[in-house]
Amino acid sequence: MKKAAVAWLTVGDNRAYPVWCVWLDGALHVVGDGAGEQPLPGLATASRAAVTARGDHGGRVVTWPAQVHRLRPGDEAWTAVVPQLAAKRLNGPGGEELARRWESPEVLVCRLTPDGDPVEAGPTLPDTSLSAPVPETPAVHRVRRPFRLHRVRKRP
Repeated sequence: MKKAAVAWLTVGDNRAYPVWCVWLDGALHVVGDGAGEQPLPGLATASRAAVTARGDHGGRVVTWPAQVHRLRPGDEAWTAVVPQLAAKRLNGPGGEELARRWESPEVLVCRLTPDGDPVEAGPTLPDTSLSAPVPETPAVHRVRRPFRLHRVRKRP
């Protein structure tokens, strides 16, 4: 998990979704749900989740159970972790400005601590693709015809 920049979270019976993450101090940390941040459906009210990591070859290598702890501004864990998270964030404003933005009540900063043995690893990984239909999304848009400044005529 130390090299993971992306993991898949499963909260309850919902489908798994990808998240940007950072492994710090023996736990996985994720930020999201605020304006301009990644969505974290169900994580705000969850106490447990399943984390799936993929290997260098692109396939899943492990799924482990995790306890979900929300970090809050002013907590000792917040002051230790958030500056490191902000420093590792690739796209966004500078570290201090980003950390201030994360103090908003809409933003979740969560620590996912391993809780027990892996659910899937090595020989217990599924043999099937586990592919699923694409979920509905409001991001669908109409495809327009390309703009043309003039009409192209066919030559006789």
